Amino acid sequence: MEVKKSPKADLEPKRLLFRQIGLIIALAVVFLAFEYRNYDKRSLDLTKRMVEDIPEEIIPITDQTVKPPPPPPPQQVTVLQIVEDDVEVENVDINVEVDQKVAIEVYVPPVRQEEEVVETEIFTVVESMPEFPGGAAKMMEFIARNIKYPPMARESGIQGRVFVNFVVEPNGSVSNVKVLRGIGGGCDEEAIRVVETMPKWTPGRQRGKAVRVSFNLPVRFTLQ
Repeated sequence: MEVKKSPKADLEPKRLLFRQIGLIIALAVVFLAFEYRNYDKRSLDLTKRMVEDIPEEIIPITDQTVKPPPPPPPQQVTVLQIVEDDVEVENVDINVEVDQKVAIEVYVPPVRQEEEVVETEIFTVVESMPEFPGGAAKMMEFIARNIKYPPMARESGIQGRVFVNFVVEPNGSVSNVKVLRGIGGGCDEEAIRVVETMPKWTPGRQRGKAVRVSFNLPVRFTLQ
């Protein structure tokens, strides 16, 4: 029986071409298999941050209670001794006839010892405590209006209280500003900056005299 086959359907002449195409596809698959990399998928949630809850140490705020002044020292009576006016004075000879040949002693002034400057005492409690202009409410309003939340603390979710200590001078100015306990993230430096920009206080008084008074102030940082 004679097989009838069209010359166009005969694939025997194209065997070499198909073999080359198959080898190219196989090499491409092997190359892609070697180059393929698989990465572990990790999901990073930037909205949730873990904030370590550190128990706060309670630092006492400056006590505003006024203690009674100490009793005045006993009066001292000075006894004057009367001395008779019969003290002899030595005569000093002064030679007024002096020429260029006479040697004159050079006057050397006495050396004065410099007095040590004693720093004024700093009180913690006085009869009249120092006060911010307008009272405590105006002071909190001043801090809230001038404080700027540090970007680092905001991004890290840091909040809490920074305890600041400073000295109110007799002229009402604020000095020696330092942090007793901070929370980091730039909040400590911002609290010092705000306290240093405060206007002059009403100075504290002890026995009617303006004195230096130490003052503790908590500055609170809260994220809205």
